[in-house]
Amino acid sequence: MRLPSNLPGDATLADAAVAVLTTADAVAKAEAARAVATAWRAGDLPLAEGTEPPLRPARPVQPELRLPRDMPKRSRGARGRVALLHALAHIELNAVDLAYDMVARFADPKRAGLTLPRAFFDDWVMVGDEEGKHFLLLTERLAAHDAAYGDLPAHDGLWQAAQDTAGDLLARLAVVPMVLEARGLDVTPGMIAGLRAGGDPASADVLQIIHDDEIGHVAAGSRWFLHVCADRRLDPEPTWQELVRRHFGTTLKRPFNADSRDRAGLPGHWYEPLADPPP
Repeated sequence: MRLPSNLPGDATLADAAVAVLTTADAVAKAEAARAVATAWRAGDLPLAEGTEPPLRPARPVQPELRLPRDMPKRSRGARGRVALLHALAHIELNAVDLAYDMVARFADPKRAGLTLPRAFFDDWVMVGDEEGKHFLLLTERLAAHDAAYGDLPAHDGLWQAAQDTAGDLLARLAVVPMVLEARGLDVTPGMIAGLRAGGDPASADVLQIIHDDEIGHVAAGSRWFLHVCADRRLDPEPTWQELVRRHFGTTLKRPFNADSRDRAGLPGHWYEPLADPPP
């Protein structure tokens, strides 16, 4: 895997993150995400403020992007399995961009509101690397079903969270890893069970990898949320709840995967007050 071709020779980590964001081809974006992570760990990319990230990442011509309400309902059987894998691949591609936007946007202390330590960037580069891995694994599973990313429409609601929280690191941490990725912890075990029952254990194994990695992603969000709250002298729990109400705008759906959420450092007394009523 190679670094993005649009990366200058004296690039910083933030420059490399922007190069990932501005790569349109989906597979090339995922591979660039992984290559940047390798270069960062090797010490080949200095940590510096870099350039401002784009408001929207570059994307391939396909899939066609629609509003969530305009997406077709998922069918059962083989077609439904392909639709599921395609939807998950789209989520993971967005997650690559969300991770590298975190790196590029908040490398600037003026945007972050504080100077973040190297460990912050270690975590979000790791997240971007793993999201790229997830996308590539899912494209392999699509190919095994004679399909490819871009064959089906996808919704464009995922990037809205990034736009809504672009000006506030604390809000970004509260919503993206600690709400959106935490929701993945809730729903993925049921998908795994369904794929195994439907005779697709290879896809189920990929989703298990994704679930286990996502615990670490939610944990990174929780860890750095606490770090920024401490810097701003804020009480973390009510601050998180207020930010979720303001930026997420709806109740959190049950059921919760409390075990995985606990392992990620997201205790029930934080999110239960924001949840829809128990059945």
